[in-house]
Amino acid sequence: MRISRISLGLALMMTIVIASAAFAQKVTTDYNKSAAFAKYKTFMWIKEPKTSNPLMRQRVIDDVNSALQARGLQLVTSNADLCIAAHAATTEERTLNTFYDGFGGGWRWRGGIGSATTTVNTYEVGTLVVDIFDAQTKEAVWRATASKTLSENPEKNADSLNKAVVKMFKDFPPPTKAAKAN
Repeated sequence: MRISRISLGLALMMTIVIASAAFAQKVTTDYNKSAAFAKYKTFMWIKEPKTSNPLMRQRVIDDVNSALQARGLQLVTSNADLCIAAHAATTEERTLNTFYDGFGGGWRWRGGIGSATTTVNTYEVGTLVVDIFDAQTKEAVWRATASKTLSENPEKNADSLNKAVVKMFKDFPPPTKAAKAN
């Protein structure tokens, strides 16, 4: 009986670890190390995200605008220093969870019958990519990507989006060569 409790505990622990990894938000950023971020004062949208939910599309725009404005940049409709392009996508992911109700065979347990039950969990992962370009040179200067499992609850998804955008722009603008030297 003790072995089955241990195996049940291990199976439960593994399920929790896998589930927490599946629901964790992943944010990455990259930037052009030679870009002079201090010279950028204004930004404008050149490609808004396409989403099946128009409310979520507007939330992306509003959250990115707020993040950039909080860093001193001004939103304009033309002649901007920076151009913003955002892309949103969802993909369907699957995990396999296997539960063992006993151990069969092996020298330690002297044989026995065990069985395993595997279930498939399907969930959607949302990904947001925000690219920022220098308007004059047309070169990319910043890219941020965020991915997270989507909820059935739109309020949770809106909250996750906001947290993702905050994380995406936490270190924007990055320190420039001149700022590092000081």
